[in-house]
This record gives sequence, structure tokens and C-alpha cells, in this order.
Amino acid sequence: MNLSRQEKPFLSLRLSLLSSLRLRLSLLSSLSLLMIMLNSCTSDKPAQQSWDYPVTEKGSQVDTFFGTPVADPYRWLEDDMAEQTAAWVEAQNKVTFGFLDGIAWRDELKQRLESLVDYERISAPFKEGDWEYYYRNTGLQDHSVMYRRPKDKPAADAEVYLDPNTFSKDGTVGLAGVSFSEDGSLSAHLVTEGGADWRKAIVMSTADKKVLEDTLINVKFSGISWYRNEGFYYSSYDNPKGGSQLSGKTQHHKLYYHKLGTPQSQDALVFGGEKEPNRYIGGFVTEDQQFLVISSAENTSGNQVRIKSLASPNSSIVLIDDDYFTEINYIENEGDRFFFLTNIDAPNYRIIAVDLKNPGKENWTVIIPETENVLTAGTGGGKIFAEYLIDAKSAVKQYDLNGKLERDVELPGIGSVSGFGGRKEDADLYYSFTSFTFPSTVYHYDIASGKSTVYAQPEVDFNPDEYETKQVFYKSKDGTEVPMFIVHKKGLQLNGKNPTWLYAYGGFNVSLTPGFSATRLAWLEQGGIYAQPNLRGGGEYGEKWHEAGTKMKKQNVFDDFIAAAEYLIAEKYTSSDYLAIMGGSNGGLLVGATMAQRPELAKVAIPAVGVMDMLRYHTFTAGAGWAADYGTAEDSKEMFEYLRTYSPVHALKDGTAYPATLITTADHDDRVVPAHSFKFAARLQEAHEGENPVMIRIQTKAGHGSVSTSQAIELQRDMYAFAWANMGVTPDFSKVVKD
Repeated sequence: MNLSRQEKPFLSLRLSLLSSLRLRLSLLSSLSLLMIMLNSCTSDKPAQQSWDYPVTEKGSQVDTFFGTPVADPYRWLEDDMAEQTAAWVEAQNKVTFGFLDGIAWRDELKQRLESLVDYERISAPFKEGDWEYYYRNTGLQDHSVMYRRPKDKPAADAEVYLDPNTFSKDGTVGLAGVSFSEDGSLSAHLVTEGGADWRKAIVMSTADKKVLEDTLINVKFSGISWYRNEGFYYSSYDNPKGGSQLSGKTQHHKLYYHKLGTPQSQDALVFGGEKEPNRYIGGFVTEDQQFLVISSAENTSGNQVRIKSLASPNSSIVLIDDDYFTEINYIENEGDRFFFLTNIDAPNYRIIAVDLKNPGKENWTVIIPETENVLTAGTGGGKIFAEYLIDAKSAVKQYDLNGKLERDVELPGIGSVSGFGGRKEDADLYYSFTSFTFPSTVYHYDIASGKSTVYAQPEVDFNPDEYETKQVFYKSKDGTEVPMFIVHKKGLQLNGKNPTWLYAYGGFNVSLTPGFSATRLAWLEQGGIYAQPNLRGGGEYGEKWHEAGTKMKKQNVFDDFIAAAEYLIAEKYTSSDYLAIMGGSNGGLLVGATMAQRPELAKVAIPAVGVMDMLRYHTFTAGAGWAADYGTAEDSKEMFEYLRTYSPVHALKDGTAYPATLITTADHDDRVVPAHSFKFAARLQEAHEGENPVMIRIQTKAGHGSVSTSQAIELQRDMYAFAWANMGVTPDFSKVVKD
């Protein structure tokens, strides 16, 4: 969903906090241990062996919650700056990469992944000032390059505006967003180093691409929103007082205004800080340059909204809604008439209009009412584009600003859309469409006629006609029906022996919809199955569905995931011997809790960048903002006991045979700090009894997701290789690798 410009920082903040909780990552190599040697011409499972894991020292730390002592022997692993932790990381990586290096066909797998990813990708264009900009990746570039050409000469040769591939030699410094001033003569772009959420902001003149002033630092969970050509708004935190910048708790977000030509130390605090404490704050200047929209939140779900007139520097800030537990997001305004997408009194969302002169709730006007399907929206050309989620699939309707339906937008097929945003004066816009077997394609949309035409369609090394996607509904433990997408090659035999990748998330109101992945093809073309259930805790069916997987109802999420696996086994798609369960971030918690509760359910478990210590997650970086979904161990004795029951670090039992496990994390992950995964790995290696390897892969110079294409490919290679090797499957690349 885009709004009225190429980037609306305020909403980008909201989306990055909700849905950017998902996954990605990659790293190091080799130590002494007995390796699994897989013969490329056999499909036997790896020989059973004892794994020589590094000895992890146990400390004496004990915490007390409501009179109950809880040992935390691996607390020392939370110190990401300690030499002892660094030595532990190196030793663990040697064991892990010793195993992975012993898989004979691992290099072939990487080559196949590279060939699948090696296709040109072009973004939708957008106009700023005298230029039309777009992003392009030739295929295996670590970062997409930002190009431009004169907007009145669309056939002209394009020139490079920003090339993140030149930011660092190893590709670990990336571009995290670009914003342009009112007339397009200035730009400010955000840079991330090693994938960290802390950013730098660099201001340039678009005419000659020269840097104009000192770089701004310590920008976090923020976009950049320009006010005319004079300056811009951004958000940040003070540096943490305890722990490192990557692991210390961030407390009060602050919205600043930076005036060009002045040092950052003189930036004006607009909202936030200790006087107006909020964990997340975003500011956005409306397209007419008349208002500043301020969103503030205590958690990743729910927010307050305020409006400040920019006509006078001393204007008061108008509060639109003060409920931290409901969502209200700006999408457009006509002078003092503001349009918001909200779930206030509408769990599936609706669009309302608010008169800034009479902003009380009793004066709100409903423009598009709530329906049985979840609504998101964008605007462009003076229209509202309402996107509905129908059983996790997209449908789009075009309305005028008074709520009159003009047409149902005809989409290319069943799948997911994004885009449908532009300026008020635009006569056309662009959107992207994708599905599991349909690579993301950019379409040009004529607003007046409703006609869509292909703008940029990638050519990928696969035949979509060879694959099929179905959506099934299965019953969870309490009888709730849960949808699940299943993707595989046509002609699949239901014999219980198909390697199956079961992926889910289940939290923070995030919806998992159909989407294309080139790397996933490497799994599917070998006869594998990809399954994606839409668990409670997500946003696929609105706020009620979300709330059904939060706090004291979190077990519903795990039950839904377990039931998905049981359905796949019962219907003979696969069996426990050929099932891999995978999830990242909140999904990493999902996998950790599931393997603790049902260790026999899957052969392979891959928890990525997971939230594994549920008693202490809120003490790191921005973790306290997740309390609306999880609750905290300090809330009540009942909440503490509930969290401890499923917390992966605490739920493992000594002497239990756990699945073959590859935990993945990264040293610069300052969203879900790597200490979660470190402690889980140490406890798992202590508790596990059996021949399945239980290992951790720790990527250097990466954050909550892989920072480059090469990192992402290497990570995916190792996850697939680990899964296949432990299932006893040897992929045959001779049938798919092309010259």
C-alpha cells in the first residue's frame, strides 16, 4: 500500500514495526567434529553421530518473579560486547559450518539459487521535481540501484542517482529509504550499516548529486518527511544507557525537525521525549505542505494521532484520538478535511473523514464502512483505493472521496497487490501484483478508465504451468477453521514422503498473503511442498483474529501451527520424517515453542531471529513495545506463569530428543537481539538427547534480515541444505540447472 508520495514516512514507520517483524539473515566457517558426509548418489539419511558442541559455561544468575525463583544460567550471553560471547559465537559457528561444509551438493544448491535469483527486477517509477526515478537490479547485485531520467523524456537513457553497491566493499551497507523535498531539488536518504535499525541520513542536491551538509546520525524507526525545501522531520531515541547501542533498551522516541544548514545538535524537538513518553513516534507532512501528522504508539499495535498546522510555528497540536489500543492512520486530506483508515468501532477497518475544526468523535463521518473483509487503503488522483483481504487474497475497489464506488479494479489473478498510491493530480499510478507462482509484476493503471497494462514483468527461470496452488481450511485444536495455502508441482503423489516446508508467523496483526519467491523454487522443483497457514494472531481476518492470538491466548497460535502440520501428515502430503517447520522473528518464537511442546512433530526445525526468552524480551532495545501482543512477566503472576510455560528458553526439557535444529541469527540484529537465539541454542544443546544436530548459525554484519542479495542466497542455501540432509534427501540439480 502506497499513499500520496513515493514514501510516506509516518505510515512507513507503522508498517515497518508491524510487518517488518518478519525474517531473513548469513556467515563464518569450520572446526573439528565428525561430519555428515552425504554421497551425491544416495538418498539415505545421514549417519547418526555425537556432536562435539562447545561447552557453554553456566552462571549462577537467578531472578525472582512473584516469589518464584527462575534460574538464568546463560545470562552472560546477553553481553554482546564481551570477549567471552565473541569466543562462544566463533566456536558455535565452527561446529555449524563444519556440518554444512560436509554436505557434498551444497555448492550446487548455491549455484541453482543464484541462477533462479539472477533476473532483472524493475520497480514502479515515481516523479520528483524534473525527474522520474526507479529502482533496478540486474539480478545478483547485492542492492538495487536507483536510476533517474528527465520526466519529460521517458525514452531517454537513465543515469544512476544512488548506487548502494558502492557504499561498502562487502555489500553490508545498504540504502534504507529516500525522500525528496517539495520541488524535488533536494533529497535525503537513509543508510543502514550491517543491517542495524540505527540509520544515518544524508542530504543531497539532486541537480549535481552533491552532499550538502553533515550526516545526521542515530535515526531509528523513522522515515524522512520534508517541509518545503527548508528542512525535514525525523525520529530517533537517545542512546541506551545500559548495554550497547545494539542491545540496550530504547525508551522514549522523539520527533525532531532538522533545518537545513544547521547542526543536528540544534534540531528542534517537536513531540515526544520524557514529557510526552511514547515508544514509537512518526511525523508526516501532508502533500499540501499545510499540516504535520503525528502518530504515537506505546506498542506495535494501536496508536494516537495528532495534527499540527504548519501555517504558524506556535499553532497548537490537535488530538484526533487518544486510544493507544486502536489503529488510526492518515491517508489523505482536503484542506481541513482529513481521511483516516481506522479500526475504531470497526475491527475490520473503515475509512472516516474528520473536520479539523470539529475533530470530536461525534462529528466523524463514515466514508467507506466496515465490511466482513479486512480493509487497507491508498489514495491517488483524488480517489480512494480500498484493498480488501478475502481469505488472505486481494481485491481492490476504487471510490471517490465521498465514498461513492466507481469500479471494482480488475486484477491479473488471485494473489496479492501493493501500490495504488500517488499524488492528487496524478492521472495514472502503478501497482504490483504477485502470487506464489507469479513473479512480482508492475502494472500501469489509468485512473479514469480503470485499465491496467503491464509496465515491467520479470523473466524467471521456471514454468509456472508446472505448479499448482490450493487453499485448504483445517480445524485447530479448539475447532476454529484456519486457512492454509499449499504449493507444489502438479502430479504430486500423496505418499507421505514429500519434503515439506511449513512456514508461518501468527502475530502482530501481520497478514501472510500469496507472494513469489525465486529461492523457494529451488525447494519446489525438487518435489518439495511449501505450506503457509494463516494463524491467529495475524491480521487476515481483522482485529478479532489478531486478539485471538495474543497474551493469554497465545497458545492458540501454537495450536493452529501444530494442527497445520497434523493436517499435512494426515492428508499424506508429508510425514514427520519429511517435515521442516520454519518461522522468523515472532515466527521464530512460534517454531521454538512448537518444537518444545511437540518435539516429535517435525524432523527439522529452523527458528530464525526468534524471540526466545519471553521473561526478558521487554528489557532489550524496543522489545517493550511488543507487550500488547505478549504481555510481560512483570504484569501479573498469572501472566508470568503463562509466559514461562511456552517461553522456548524455559520450556525445553532435559533428556528429550528434539528435531534437527538450525537456529539462525545475526550480530547486528538490534530488533530481536541475538542473545535470544544464543541462550536458546545453549539450553537446547544442554537438554537435547539424540543424534539430531542442534546448531546455531550466526551471521556477521547483518541485522534482523539479510542486508544483501549474496547474504540472503547463502542463508537460504544453508537452511535448505540442512533440512534436506537431515531428511536424507539428495536433490538432483542435473534436471534443472541450465546453461
